[in-house]
Amino acid sequence: MATFTYALDDAMPDACRGGVLTIGNFDGVHLGHQALLAEAASQARALSCPAIAVTFDPHPSQILRPDRLQPPLSTMDDRTVLLMQYGATHVLILKTTAALLQLTAADFFERIIVGQLNAAALIEGFNFRFGKDRQGTIDVLRAACAGKKIPLTLAPPCEWQGQPVSSSRVRTALLTGSVETVRTLLGRRYRVVGIVGTGQKRGATLGFPTANLTDVATLLPGDGVYAVRAIVDDKPWPAAANVGPNPTFGENARKVEVHLIGFVGDLYGKTVAVEFVTKVRDTKRFASVQELVAQIRADVAEARTALASEPEA
Repeated sequence: MATFTYALDDAMPDACRGGVLTIGNFDGVHLGHQALLAEAASQARALSCPAIAVTFDPHPSQILRPDRLQPPLSTMDDRTVLLMQYGATHVLILKTTAALLQLTAADFFERIIVGQLNAAALIEGFNFRFGKDRQGTIDVLRAACAGKKIPLTLAPPCEWQGQPVSSSRVRTALLTGSVETVRTLLGRRYRVVGIVGTGQKRGATLGFPTANLTDVATLLPGDGVYAVRAIVDDKPWPAAANVGPNPTFGENARKVEVHLIGFVGDLYGKTVAVEFVTKVRDTKRFASVQELVAQIRADVAEARTALASEPEA
């Protein structure tokens, strides 16, 4: 298994040629994406060829609509790991440039899918679009594949509660703090990763020291307190995390502060992953520090209880 990065006009890696392809942004690698990867892997085994997940970096919206760009659900590093975990033999990252985005659907198909990748088969979802201005519809793809005698499998939507699973649906649930729903849509707990920076050190004075995460590149859940698993040096810790501002102290900046239950030691500068299990409560302003401390004590106890029956992995 390997990851390759390709720019338009580069020589295509031999390992990525002649395989079963599935193409998309795959942000979050949710259940719908996983179904595509499983089908690609199944067909690749039958054809004795690799299953290739083709994705894009940066997201095309960063070039086409930078004013509407939102943080991703997964970093590219995490995405490549997940794509291979769920079935891809190799991941091919296409560098998103203006030149790539100017390729018409016909050009993209002929130049990349046929010419560069020599696709043995294609696996795509019901809403797949490709080429300049997303003019490559499913009907366009079906006709192009028929013309080149490339087998095309169109996977039906993966549904939950009667609606298709999608990255936008994951985002909506995440922003409302519905991390259990997000877990269902992803098939795993949602996680963010950051570097522990220096905060106000107020938590330690209150009796609940916190790790303040910086450089978080992915979308944060909605404001509130959560029961989470914090992973430090590959070891999981039960924890409570506050996402959002601290209105009791007049702070409006959104932060991620994590109290690792039972941890003793220095976390500054360490990389910490936080996996969200359940929401404990919404953000609230307290009338006094004493009232806040009492609530934090209750939050930690509730987080500990919620995590007691929760598997670590």
